[in-house]
Amino acid sequence: MAMNVGGSGEGESYSDINMTPLIDIMLVLLIIFIITIPVMTHAVKIDNPLPPPPNFVPPPPPEVVNLSIDFDGTLLWNATPVDRKTMQGYIAQEAAKTPQPEVHITVDKFAKYEKVAQTLADLQSRGLKKIGFVNNDLF
Repeated sequence: MAMNVGGSGEGESYSDINMTPLIDIMLVLLIIFIITIPVMTHAVKIDNPLPPPPNFVPPPPPEVVNLSIDFDGTLLWNATPVDRKTMQGYIAQEAAKTPQPEVHITVDKFAKYEKVAQTLADLQSRGLKKIGFVNNDLF
């Protein structure tokens, strides 16, 4: 690469291309490709490539208990109004079953958080493990 070192008049035009911006852009693009290409390549893990045997019977789905909490704090165990002590007895019975049933909790959007927290504490302290909220799309 040639370099112009004076000797000519001030009014003459400079005809060489400035390569520095081009080299900077190429280096930035190279770094971007180096960073993004490993992210784009991914592998699919196959834990069990074999299909199940022909006589395989899937386990039956667990029983579902619907627990509702109304805006005024009323507890409904499978659509039956219950108080907290009765519900705790039901929870103890359900926790002893094998397999444990799933508890689907439906909460009114105007229900007090304290009532929901008490109910969750009762479910967890009595040993139920499969607890889930159902109407999350309202919030």
